Amino acid sequence: MKVVDALLKAIRDAGTFNPDIQVAPACLLWPDRDRQWEAVIPVLQAELPELLVLGDYAPEKRTGPAIWLRCVIAGLVDEVSLVDGTIPILYLPGVSRQDLRAVEGCPDSLKPLAELQYRGVIWSQVNAKDWTILAYLKSDQGGLGLDVAQDSETRHAMQLALYRLLDEDVDLLKGKRLDKDYFNTLLTGGDPTRDLLLWLDQGDAFQAARGENEWRAFVAVCTSQLAFNPQHEGVLAGCAKLAAHEGPWQAVWQRFCEAPHRYPHIPAQIRKCQPPAFDLFADETVAGGWPQWNQSQEDHLRRDLLALAQAPAHQARARILELEQIHGGRRSLVWAELGEAPMACALEHLAAMANYAKSSLAAGSVDDLMDGYANAGWKVDDGVMRALAQVESTSDFEAVTTAVRAVYLPWLEESARYLQKIVDGASYPGGSCTTVPPFPATPGDCVLFVDGLRFDTGKRLAEMLEASGLDVDEAPTWAALPSVTATGKAAVTPVRDKIRGGDGSADFEPAVAATGQSLKGGYHLKKLLKDTGWTLLDRTEDGQGEGFAWCEFGDIDHEGHDRGWKLAKHLESLLNEVQNRITELLAAGWKRVRVVTDHGWLLLPGGLPKIDLPSVLAESKWGRCAALKAGAETQERLFPWYWNPSHYFALADGISCFKKGEGYAHGGLSLQECLTLQLVVTGGASAQGAMEFTDLVWKGLRCTVAVTGDYSGLTLDIRTRAGEAASSVVVGSKPLKANGTASVVVEDEDLEGQKAVVVLLDENGSLVAQTGTVIGGALS
Repeated sequence: MKVVDALLKAIRDAGTFNPDIQVAPACLLWPDRDRQWEAVIPVLQAELPELLVLGDYAPEKRTGPAIWLRCVIAGLVDEVSLVDGTIPILYLPGVSRQDLRAVEGCPDSLKPLAELQYRGVIWSQVNAKDWTILAYLKSDQGGLGLDVAQDSETRHAMQLALYRLLDEDVDLLKGKRLDKDYFNTLLTGGDPTRDLLLWLDQGDAFQAARGENEWRAFVAVCTSQLAFNPQHEGVLAGCAKLAAHEGPWQAVWQRFCEAPHRYPHIPAQIRKCQPPAFDLFADETVAGGWPQWNQSQEDHLRRDLLALAQAPAHQARARILELEQIHGGRRSLVWAELGEAPMACALEHLAAMANYAKSSLAAGSVDDLMDGYANAGWKVDDGVMRALAQVESTSDFEAVTTAVRAVYLPWLEESARYLQKIVDGASYPGGSCTTVPPFPATPGDCVLFVDGLRFDTGKRLAEMLEASGLDVDEAPTWAALPSVTATGKAAVTPVRDKIRGGDGSADFEPAVAATGQSLKGGYHLKKLLKDTGWTLLDRTEDGQGEGFAWCEFGDIDHEGHDRGWKLAKHLESLLNEVQNRITELLAAGWKRVRVVTDHGWLLLPGGLPKIDLPSVLAESKWGRCAALKAGAETQERLFPWYWNPSHYFALADGISCFKKGEGYAHGGLSLQECLTLQLVVTGGASAQGAMEFTDLVWKGLRCTVAVTGDYSGLTLDIRTRAGEAASSVVVGSKPLKANGTASVVVEDEDLEGQKAVVVLLDENGSLVAQTGTVIGGALS
């Protein structure tokens, strides 16, 4: 985090309020008697559209007298509009908090603002003093907690170097002694390349925020090092040179590419310039500085993919791989990082789809199919999902959909038909309730059920878990037929041996074998688990890490039915949540987390092929399976129900669907729906062994803990959700000291009395240990 980012957060956080018991503040007052912050206000205004300044009337700079500021807050000024939901911030140069409090003695020019101190809030130190630069840098209560010298020379140098200091990394400043030498070096040495990019990005605002001497120095450096005079040639000439990035401008271009989001206006400035004439096959190292060229390449790629609509699968595969050779290099350009090359980014995954789809899964035995799919076939599905995740616009989606349907649809159809053919009349590899082995559970196991964790998503989850330092064992597993939650969920529970199916179940719901009570609704399934000695954990409970536990988390299937192809865009965040849940359970002391699922699914943008099954034949008709009425006859293949092998149901042929317009469906027989991946995850807190919290004490909102064990390199944090870094409630996490202690402060006093989790994190940010607490209170 940069100093400017921390400062912006501190200012905005001062306006935080509890909407349940408070009304929003009318404004946030920022008094600055000595005008210490005034030089950087234009920089901050670029990031804070709600920041208004007391001064001479200049609405284009969001500056004006007190009565004008009151009018802006009231929404009466047409030339200034505030963003809905933001609290106006009034910067008051030359005004102190005391000036506002002395209402009767307050200057007439300030009186329109005096009463706002009662309807608004004041950004100030905990001791009610105004924030000075020194105080903000030094204070660990609302400031940065840095080591800063306090002599007058340091204060003076600090003031002059403030605008450069804003762009420094806070973590790099910690541990340094910030004295006059440091600030003078920052001011005089500077960073001319960064300053040039800031000027190209901000234009006149950059010059306005700097003193005359600094501007002259900047012009001299540019003239000397780049043979370019900003004063004479202007921003657009500089942007044209940046896009061409020839000679000494190459270093400037590379710097821009390293952090393009810091200079959000530069791409638009380059678009105002006339690029050279480039042909279709121009080298991206030459033409890649021009967003206009990148856009033309995106347009060509979109048209080329749309042209695959009538191409045979083998020609479509070859063309996609050819296009990857042409356009793949654009993913290394800055435009891809800025989100302006979605087609090139999607093409990477379309090429993976095309490459792996060369291998047919329509030959050999069931075991051969399983091995082929588990080794590489799942990567075809993964490529489709990742390609769809890249697109936003309708035109991009249509192009990607065309490419996917040209290659993926026939590959899916071929493998599904072959699997159905060799299973028809033979034994389904997923077996039935009469052949299923006992559930493999040992003490210390927590079984985590994730609805709709398809094979490729399971592989992605396993990669995420391994990247966080956990150990993962994978086991390909055939889902129960039909591959719907009603049937499949019960089949992966530890009490599956106590469940059977009746003779006629139109909804494919089994029942308790001993009583015949349906598992629909979940009550009797939970009761079976409890009666068998399993602890049931809800979405927020972690348990004690002892015995056996069953937990349900994540609902990929629900998201798929709701979002259709847009599931691809949300899949990564859904899996992140599952990863965090697994990490929490391991940190709570469970030896193993066994991840199980009920079924996979088919997802095809543009919809699955439709097949007719007359309603008069079906007792119930789902997307890809149907329960038939007694005596009904159909040409569709019939398969035995997992929970009652004497009860048969119909499955749609190939990847067809009984319902029109379904782009996401399951319940049929295909590798994507029926071959799932179960995971056994170990590591985390259980691997630490000797880690133990020996003390946890609250004094007000400061929490101090002591631990024993191998705590070297660990950090203390307090969160509302143990696995989510964004749920931290403290001012800043703190490393454990050599004696195994650390203390942190909760920044929001309104949280006092609420439950939270004290966590220890390793250097990678992974959970090592955790314990529950009540903020401001005793260990729960």
